[in-house]
Amino acid sequence: MHTMKRWNIEIMLSEESEGEQARTWADAGLHAEDGTDLHGRGMARKHPSDSDAPEIGEELAVSRALADLARQLRQVAAEDISDNTGAPWRP
Repeated sequence: MHTMKRWNIEIMLSEESEGEQARTWADAGLHAEDGTDLHGRGMARKHPSDSDAPEIGEELAVSRALADLARQLRQVAAEDISDNTGAPWRP
């Protein structure tokens, strides 16, 4: 028996600037068919002396949001393992 499931991750980016400083925010939302709904968040900050390369801030913010999302998903898995086995599991 072969089954497939689809989990979608939506990435939203926003940037705020004040003078030479800029911050890029990323939200990585996981929406699964089983109702799982998690959001990881990440931020990158441009130093005033950095060159203007917004894609770098986007990459850093998204990578941090995905790392946060992965941490949350491991925690959900740990709780599910504990619930199913009766023994604690730490990711």
